[in-house]
Amino acid sequence: MHIEQLQLKNYRNYPELDISFHNKINVIIGENAQGKTNLMEAIYLLAFTKSHRTSHEKELIRWDQDFAKVSGTIQKRNRQLPLEIIISSKGKKAKLNRIEQKRLSDYIGTLNVVMFAPEDLALVKGAPQLRRRFIDMELGQIQPTYIYHLGQYQKVLKQRNHLLKHLQRGQTSDRTMLQVLTEQLVDHAAVILKRRFQFLDLLNKWAAPIHSGISREMEQLDIKYRATVEVLEEADKAKIEIAYLDKFLKLQDNEIDRGTTLVGPHRDDLAFIVNGKDVQVYGSQGQQRTTALSIKLAELELISNEVGEYPVLLLDDVLSELDDYRQSHLLHTIQGKVQTFVSTTSVDGIHHETLDKADIFRVTDGKVEA
Repeated sequence: MHIEQLQLKNYRNYPELDISFHNKINVIIGENAQGKTNLMEAIYLLAFTKSHRTSHEKELIRWDQDFAKVSGTIQKRNRQLPLEIIISSKGKKAKLNRIEQKRLSDYIGTLNVVMFAPEDLALVKGAPQLRRRFIDMELGQIQPTYIYHLGQYQKVLKQRNHLLKHLQRGQTSDRTMLQVLTEQLVDHAAVILKRRFQFLDLLNKWAAPIHSGISREMEQLDIKYRATVEVLEEADKAKIEIAYLDKFLKLQDNEIDRGTTLVGPHRDDLAFIVNGKDVQVYGSQGQQRTTALSIKLAELELISNEVGEYPVLLLDDVLSELDDYRQSHLLHTIQGKVQTFVSTTSVDGIHHETLDKADIFRVTDGKVEA
């Protein structure tokens, strides 16, 4: 799988761009604020229909313009597929093979992308929502129906929290609707939790040997899922639903007192355990970075195993954050098998044969020269 061509129209600081890419390594060089990260973001948007940098989509539209368009042609399973995302004040449209998709979940997963940026180094030590977002984005690529259940869950969660606020303030005392919304929430929560368990099991299988290799077999990585409900990972959907309903029943008064939902996938977390210790709490910066790198490399293998092709890899200003050993391990691993986009202010100091064979693109004020 690779991107053959990318077109931008009124996107961030790009009035217009039409560019073709090599199917292996593409290095995008530019000073800060010139547009190299905007280019990476556009590729990410083409895959996920959303930015990894902002939730305010109007920021993606060039100043004084009415819309932004990102389109491209990808090669997938030996066939060409045109993709297109249009963002305007009227909303967002996603086209696959020139046909507008009614649901974004029917579009996501067509182009598989793994991004590794400096903020991903905070995956281990950062806030829980970073880890939840990570698992949602990656799982959504290989199981598009997961996106549907996640969207429905978030919709019901918002309604339930709104009702809990009303109960908290005494604006209503009828708990019948709370029970209805709880049952709807649990229906989607059980699917989400089950699929997260399955995904983490796969991720563990790929990440553990990779981490062992990077650490020269001195460290053993284990990823644990920390759910807000006690349930066995092998439990079926029905048993997970029962566990959720029991927990919600016990916490109902507490939730009303606090005016918010206290249980569910939106409050779960991941723990990264190295040699029996939580890396977030006890790990060195080196261990945390090795863990983050291991997870990203594991994502590549997991997606390849699930969909039959390697995803596109985006390395956005991250190589300079890694020491020579981790840099070398990363570049050696992807060499010759993964289409990769590397953004950087300079390739000076990055010595690896992979980059010697790369196509170089220079970005200056929204213009790209090969």
